[in-house]
Amino acid sequence: MADSLRRLVNNEGCRMLQEKLETWYKDYYMNSCDQNLNCCCEIIELNSRIQGQLFTILSLTAQEGGHYAGVETIKSRLLPWLGTCFSNSSVGKPIDNNLSLFQESLEKDRQLRELSAAREREIQQLDSELNSTRVQLSMVQQELKSLQAQDESRQRSLEMLTDYERQLRALKDEIAVLSAEKSVLQSRLSRSRSPSPDSQGGRPSSPVQKEMTLAPLANRMSTVSRKANLLARFSDAYAQGRLEAQTLLKRYIDKMETVQRIIYIATVESFHVAKMAFRHFKIRVRKTLTPGHIGAESIEDIVMDYIICHLDLYDVQSSVNDVIRAMNVNPKISFPPEVDFIVISCFIKEICCIAFAMQTLDPPLDIAFGADGEIFNDSKYRRSCDSDFTAPLVFYHVWPALMENEIVIMKGEAVTKRGAFWSSVRNINRSRSRSLSPIHHRGSLGKSGVSRSRSPSPPRNINTIFFFRQNKPNPFST
Repeated sequence: MADSLRRLVNNEGCRMLQEKLETWYKDYYMNSCDQNLNCCCEIIELNSRIQGQLFTILSLTAQEGGHYAGVETIKSRLLPWLGTCFSNSSVGKPIDNNLSLFQESLEKDRQLRELSAAREREIQQLDSELNSTRVQLSMVQQELKSLQAQDESRQRSLEMLTDYERQLRALKDEIAVLSAEKSVLQSRLSRSRSPSPDSQGGRPSSPVQKEMTLAPLANRMSTVSRKANLLARFSDAYAQGRLEAQTLLKRYIDKMETVQRIIYIATVESFHVAKMAFRHFKIRVRKTLTPGHIGAESIEDIVMDYIICHLDLYDVQSSVNDVIRAMNVNPKISFPPEVDFIVISCFIKEICCIAFAMQTLDPPLDIAFGADGEIFNDSKYRRSCDSDFTAPLVFYHVWPALMENEIVIMKGEAVTKRGAFWSSVRNINRSRSRSLSPIHHRGSLGKSGVSRSRSPSPPRNINTIFFFRQNKPNPFST
């Protein structure tokens, strides 16, 4: 302990502390605030070092006195001094300041408790509002689920109603088909009971007139019924109209092959000319209706509806003339010149009317392309009775196949023979090399007969049938 005290005395810390205090006091009013604070901090640091040394000496002195030596002095002198030093910011303040600070602390604690209680009440209120919002959200979700279930129920009801309407339209179409079939059968029955047109010497009604008569009924039919109508007419043209045209041509031509070629080419040319006429007619209708078009319906639908309702405006006679002109220059049937193709003008008219009306369907119907010498296709054609059933090539076609989007919906008829391709080439070369002078066969027209420039058609009657017969199978269906 004596050594520590000696070091403290020799250190001259107390004298330096006194000198610093005197120096600071002299220069206090000349120094700036920062300089005064720096001086104070140096004195505090120096004082703390001296106090540290004094506390070390105090501890060593207490240890030299024994276990309980110096207790009363420490309790009476040191502890009160330490309490006042550590409880106050400065040593020189009175005890009243401590009381005021204590009261301020109590006041702060009370305010803190009040703020905490208020915050707790706010939290409880927010919890109650949150619970209420959750309840409302649950109710809204339940209402949404109920509305969704009602919407699904209405959607199912709407789908059922749509199905019922579709079934109703189908039934109405069937009723219209059956009614039209009944009227056609009744008219056919009345014609069968009445005298034939040949015996009466009267001219039968043309296919165009029949089309105009039944046009209102066809306009009320749906696409399905119109398609059935046209398929039935095409089938009847094969079953009856073709045979009647053969009978007329056999009066002037003995060879059945030539007769069948003429009818087949007439059918093909009729479809080609009718499709061209439909395109021109559609262009004219669109040009007429476009300036006054209003509404949400497309102009194409309006044009097609107009054409369907006004099939009688089709100039079929002009198409017949175009078909006959095309047949007159066809190398396969343009010779012999003793027959005028106007004798089958009624058949050509019916095919033109059918082909024109088939263009109004969606999708339109067309005939398949056929060429002599092609490989026989069993899915498109059936062989005629005089065919060689082992021959792989087509000699010539009797009737074209009817197509819908490259799918055969009615088979045609073809003659197959071995060596068909070379026979066709020889026949074409022979027909092209023949003379243009008339060759009078049995029953030929001659100069007094029907010439190629004459317009009247011979009296004949081609029955226009709109629907399939229930008691007769389709002779060339798939």
